[in-house]
Amino acid sequence: MNPAEIEKLGIQNTGKLFYNLSYDELIDHELQNGECVMADSGAMMVDTGIFTGRSPKDKFFVDQEPSNKFIAWGDVNHPIAAEHYEEIYHVATAQLSNKDLYVMDLFTGSSPASKRNVRFISEIAWQAHFVKNMFIRPTESELKDFVPDFTVINACKATNSRYKEMGLNSEVFVLFNVEENVAIIGGTWYGGEMKKGIFSMMNYWLPLEGKMSMHCSANVGKEGDTALFFGLSGTGKTTLSTDHNRALIGDDEHGWDDEGVFNFEGGCYAKVINLDAKSEPEIHAAIRRNALLENVVYNEDGVVNYEDSSKTENTRVSYPIEHIDNHQTGLMAGHPQNIIFLTADAFGVLPPVSKLSKEQAMYYFLSGYTAKVAGTERGITEPVATFSACFGEAFL
Repeated sequence: MNPAEIEKLGIQNTGKLFYNLSYDELIDHELQNGECVMADSGAMMVDTGIFTGRSPKDKFFVDQEPSNKFIAWGDVNHPIAAEHYEEIYHVATAQLSNKDLYVMDLFTGSSPASKRNVRFISEIAWQAHFVKNMFIRPTESELKDFVPDFTVINACKATNSRYKEMGLNSEVFVLFNVEENVAIIGGTWYGGEMKKGIFSMMNYWLPLEGKMSMHCSANVGKEGDTALFFGLSGTGKTTLSTDHNRALIGDDEHGWDDEGVFNFEGGCYAKVINLDAKSEPEIHAAIRRNALLENVVYNEDGVVNYEDSSKTENTRVSYPIEHIDNHQTGLMAGHPQNIIFLTADAFGVLPPVSKLSKEQAMYYFLSGYTAKVAGTERGITEPVATFSACFGEAFL
C-alpha cells in the first residue's frame, strides 16, 4: 500500500508496511518476532501482559459537536477535551513512527446496507492476526478500492504520562474521535479493546439509521427460526449459540433491521477456561491453525491446560467463523422467533428459567439485571451484580 495513506495520519517515516497479510504470513511474523508460541493444535498462543480484560474506565469520547448530542454521557461514556485528545494522539502516532507496521483493512457488518470499512494499524503482528480473525475479511477485489470509513490506531506500547493533569483515569487510553472517524489505543495490549471499540461505534452509527445494535449471539434452525442470546461478556453467548443442530450467525455482536438479523463480525471470541471437548466439541475443534489463544497455560510440548486460571479467568480464543462447520452462509438470517436473556445471576435472585410476557421482557431488557464475570474487565476478580441496560451498556 502507499505509505502516504499512513503518513497523512501523522505517522512519520514508516518502515515496511505489512498489508493484509495471510494467516501463514502472520504466523511466521509472530514466531520470528517472538510474540507467540504454537500450541500442539497448531493454534498460536499469546500472553497479553497485565491487561487480560478491557479497561472501561480508560474509554473516552472527544466532546465535540455534533456527535456529543448523540452520546449517552455518564459512567460508561466519558468525555475528553479535544485539546487533550490531540496531545495523546501525537503520543500514539509518535510511537508508531519510524516503525514497521501491520495494516489490516476489514469490514464490520455483514449486511451490505450497514457495512463499514475499518482500517487497523499496529506494530504487533498478533494484533493484526486478532482483527483478521474477528472482523469480516474482504476479497482481493474488494481491497482494490478499499477506503476506510474508520481507522483504529493501536499504539499499545505508548502511555499517557500526563493523565492526572488531564483528569483521566490512568496512563492507559482508549479514545474515540467520532468526527474524525479515528480511535487510538495505548497502554494496553488486550486485543478485545479493538473488537469492542468498533462495536461501540456500530452502537453509535446504527441507531441513527433506525437500526438496532445488539450485544447478543444468534443462530438459526433448519426451519429458519432465528434465536438471539443476550448477555454480558463471559455469560455464555458463544457456548449456547454454537450448536451442531443450528447454524451459527455470530457469537457476540449483531444488528437488526427491516430485513432481519446480521452479524457485525467474521469470527468468534470464546472463553476457554475449563473448556472440555465433550461438552463444547465445536469450540474445542475450532482451536486449530489460524486460531489465536490468549493467556492460557501450557507445557513444554504446547499442550494447553484449560483448567488453569493462574493468569486470568478470562482465557480466550479468537478464530474465523469458518472454523465452525455449520455457520450461517452470509452471516444473516430473518427476524428472531426466540429471544433469551442470560442474566448470569450469581446470587440466586431470579429463577433458573423464566418465560416473560412482552411487558416483562421490555422491563428486563432495559434494566439488564446481570453480573460482571471475573476477568472480563480490569479489576473484576469475582462476580459483581450489576444492571447493564440492553445487556450491553458498556458499549452503548
